[in-house]
Amino acid sequence: MSNPSSSDTNGSVATESSPPPLDDLSVDRSVPTTLDAIRTPVEDDLDAFQTYFREAMRADHTLLDKITQYVLWQKGKRIRPLLVLLSAKACAGQASDSTHRAAALVELLHTATLVHDDVVDDAEKRRGVFSINALWKNKIGVLMGDFLLSRGLLLSLDHDDYTILHTLSDAVRRMSEGELLQIEKSRLLDIDEETYFRIISDKTASLISACTKSGAVSVSEDEGLIERMHQFGETLGLAFQIRDDLFDFSAQESGKPIGIDLQEKKMTLPLIVALRDASRSDRKRILKLVDEDDKSHDELRTIATFVRERGGIEYARSPSDARASLVGLTEFAIKRDR
Repeated sequence: MSNPSSSDTNGSVATESSPPPLDDLSVDRSVPTTLDAIRTPVEDDLDAFQTYFREAMRADHTLLDKITQYVLWQKGKRIRPLLVLLSAKACAGQASDSTHRAAALVELLHTATLVHDDVVDDAEKRRGVFSINALWKNKIGVLMGDFLLSRGLLLSLDHDDYTILHTLSDAVRRMSEGELLQIEKSRLLDIDEETYFRIISDKTASLISACTKSGAVSVSEDEGLIERMHQFGETLGLAFQIRDDLFDFSAQESGKPIGIDLQEKKMTLPLIVALRDASRSDRKRILKLVDEDDKSHDELRTIATFVRERGGIEYARSPSDARASLVGLTEFAIKRDR
């Protein structure tokens, strides 16, 4: 990354350049591809983020403290705080205290939504360990999620981080709307590709884009730059969710068992595409299987085979305008003149 050029007293970027032509892009073998390597530029910032996050999780109540310590013990990959920190550094060359608080707010909100999701889904495990509702029942799970949300709100309000708080609050609203729309469409089994992208934009890309936008907001007042980082996060979030949906049809590619989404009657992109050009009889046969409440392993295999043979998986994996834009934006972010 080039050294930061001069900026005004507010830290906003003074100049910018156009992204390189997409057909001129080549793979840079020095680009980090592991999480440890990706974290390297912001190792110190991750420590600062952890300080804010742990402080926000502190509780005097014995039971609450026990649960928060359990949450902290799980750690996780911290992908979303990492996006905040890297976005800030890509925009201004360094993160700020506001960036560290934004990263902590993101993790608090994300953790709260996971706790609530486990209650809604009646899930007993998360990332291979028991969920909070499995250990302390649903009522405490809901209250713990509420506690995390409130701590995130207070962290921002206490430091007047209003723009960042608005950005992330809007993402939580979109996530809720996306979940409700998916539930509605899962009952009707009438989802099309346009609706699918609306759902994953709200469910997944909203928080990813809020991360990249918050990182930019924390170090810059350049509205053009902030919007580009927001759009970058949106595209990254879409790509992330499509890739995750593909795992549902191939157990060999992940630790996720085949058919988790299918068991919940979720209509993802590979299935939508496979059904689109299917005959009326095939469509009726597959939708009948999808609509069953408790699918057998053989039935899940039947659906997965149909999706694969009908080109649904290939379609979801194929290069697209979104992927090309993602590559272009990534290159632009790291190669532009400041």
